[in-house]
Amino acid sequence: MDDEARRTLSNDPTIRYHEAAHAMQTGVAFEIEALGANGAGADPKHLRVGVNTAHADLGSLARLLIAKGVITEAEYLEATADGMEQEREAYAARVQSRLGPHVKLA
Repeated sequence: MDDEARRTLSNDPTIRYHEAAHAMQTGVAFEIEALGANGAGADPKHLRVGVNTAHADLGSLARLLIAKGVITEAEYLEATADGMEQEREAYAARVQSRLGPHVKLA
């Protein structure tokens, strides 16, 4: 299902974000299973540093842009949903390259 078809299922960016995040999580789990934690960059130290850094950077930037009136919270939510859907598609392509196009992340 392409991004446009997925958008018709829900226009709520929060729902879109969570659905795409769940699918991306499936792709991450597959890579860890296939490559092992270290091979997939999923050892605890790397995971914690990456997650903490991304949260701090993204949250700070979003708060700054919203406070300055550069973007609205609704625009931020829409953009994060778009980004998560792109991440989902990237993982889907990686998994499909190993297992075939019949595999769909949900």
